[in-house]
Amino acid sequence: MEHIRTPKVENVRLIDRASPRKCSVGTLYLSSTHTIFVENSDARRETWVLHSLVSTVEKLPTNPSGSPLVIRCKNFQVIHLLIPQERECLDVQASVLRLSRPERYVELYCFSFNPNLNKEEREKGWSLIDPRAEFSRMGIPSNLWHITPANSEYRVCDTYPSDLYVPKSATPAVIVGSAKFRSRGRFPVLCYYHRDTSASICRSSQPLSGFSARSLEDEQMLQAIMKSNPASEFIYVVDTRPKLNAMANRAAGKGYENEDHYTNIKLQFIGIENIHVMRNSQQKITEVGELRSPSMTDFLWGLENSGWLKHIKAVLDAGVFIARAVAEEGVSVLVHCSDGWDRTAQACSVASVLLDPYYRTIRGLMVLIEKDWVSFGHKFSHRYGHLEGDPKEVSPVMDQFLECIWQLMEQFPCAFEFNERFLLQLHTHVYSCQYGNFLCNSEKERRDMRLRERTQCLWPHLWENRAEYTNPLYRADHSQTQGVLRPQTSPYCFKFWKGMYNRTERGVPPHQSPADCLAAVREETQQLEEELSSHQERLAILTGTMPTARCTGASRATERAHRQTPPTRGDEVDALPQDFLTCTSSTSEVKRHNPSFTLPLVPPKGSDPDDLSACSDLESGVADLSSRSSSAGDDCKDPDSDEAASTTA
Repeated sequence: MEHIRTPKVENVRLIDRASPRKCSVGTLYLSSTHTIFVENSDARRETWVLHSLVSTVEKLPTNPSGSPLVIRCKNFQVIHLLIPQERECLDVQASVLRLSRPERYVELYCFSFNPNLNKEEREKGWSLIDPRAEFSRMGIPSNLWHITPANSEYRVCDTYPSDLYVPKSATPAVIVGSAKFRSRGRFPVLCYYHRDTSASICRSSQPLSGFSARSLEDEQMLQAIMKSNPASEFIYVVDTRPKLNAMANRAAGKGYENEDHYTNIKLQFIGIENIHVMRNSQQKITEVGELRSPSMTDFLWGLENSGWLKHIKAVLDAGVFIARAVAEEGVSVLVHCSDGWDRTAQACSVASVLLDPYYRTIRGLMVLIEKDWVSFGHKFSHRYGHLEGDPKEVSPVMDQFLECIWQLMEQFPCAFEFNERFLLQLHTHVYSCQYGNFLCNSEKERRDMRLRERTQCLWPHLWENRAEYTNPLYRADHSQTQGVLRPQTSPYCFKFWKGMYNRTERGVPPHQSPADCLAAVREETQQLEEELSSHQERLAILTGTMPTARCTGASRATERAHRQTPPTRGDEVDALPQDFLTCTSSTSEVKRHNPSFTLPLVPPKGSDPDDLSACSDLESGVADLSSRSSSAGDDCKDPDSDEAASTTA
């Protein structure tokens, strides 16, 4: 609280950036964790901005109306305020800047966030996701792989987890020797095992090879990885860096594997750029998303100039190459970049999503992030600016992974149990510091900080609200859901992620995706089924007969739909005050922005009302409404469509 120069400012205007002439007048409050705007209207709508999410606070030149203040958040939402007095504006700017740049971990929101859970509930939440149990799920053969005690108490590598799977044939001397020959001691370890082919994905950092150095122990480690897959006579070594960058590292005594020394490898460079290129690229794509009314030329030029989709394609290409090697060729792969905690995490996790349907579920994606990112020492605090530090360490590494998943969801809409909202929520909490999951830079640091005792876990919160994040197109028996995904990575297959970089502005009705429409239709169908069941039961009582089989079937369908289908939801209006940004409003306003959907979908006679195949394409899962027009005929046509225009002519 000592950093707050002014706790309250009255007569502040919150400007609608989509329609700058629209604004709301209210009072601005500053707390130790949030900036809060409360409207003066009867609705008393509130806008909460979590300080941990604030990226920049910019004061624009003062004008006759007041002093504008623009707050940009790390999740790409923008708050535009107009404060009456310049002195008050400067005080608010200085306060928010200091509060959004904590210097110590204890200043972060997660250490004061208290959702009224007792100690037992908190500990149970932290045990919801267990990376060690995930390796058991993979079916790793105990005669080929085992957990090494070498890194107990983080003795060999303090940025790795303590439990590490290595080839059983690798002796402790080989493990230690390999660690000494790898940057940061990050020697090759298992991160995914594909039971269908016995091929594996291992990860490490770059070797300290320089121009001519070699390590017999490191060569033996790669030989042991190859022998752990009896069906293959070599392994791929995937260096995710551009080859030129890897060659430049040789001058610093690092570099890449020499194929003359490692006789059982095939070296493959992918070409994912470094963290500095990615940071600059995201800044440019953010500027594209903030364009208010861009021309097509401005939009396309900005998109191309950012290079963002080119980088997303490079990450996805890396995952595709690894997945094909493992699933189609049956060859094990060792993946590394420079230190093995940025591009390596991206490539391994994208490949795992392509290979394993489990990681395409809500729980599975949580497990994957906990295993490949949290446990294996991704530098969350540095990459996402949790504390005041070197801005050159900040880079959108996790952002790119989440976008790769979104791009895959666009190609395979039925393959993922979660929806876009789930990815956006994950992205927000990577930056928000509301939970302790994404703090610090390694498992050892989190243990030393005692985060399990002092903070809450994000996973139970997401799991308890999973109905909100469920994809209504997902079906466990769908052809897309099973087996390996084989995406197209041609340039025309990539899209601009509007939901991330062009967030809906305040005052504008929220965009409804096809999935939201489908969820609304299914919810209304359930309500009608419940009414039908109720009327049939009453009719049976009045007539003295038993309920018909159809009524029983409808009840079962309704019960099943309740278990599977998420309720529809408004925009951020229903979020809680402790969340990153909330806008509460009256019920009538929510209804105005979120109209119900009543579509003339009539399933064929005798079909299951929950069977989407009756009104959707089996592969895409997208409802085909064009062939089911209502009886109104031409009255339902879009007056601006070409067909309507030709009819008029």
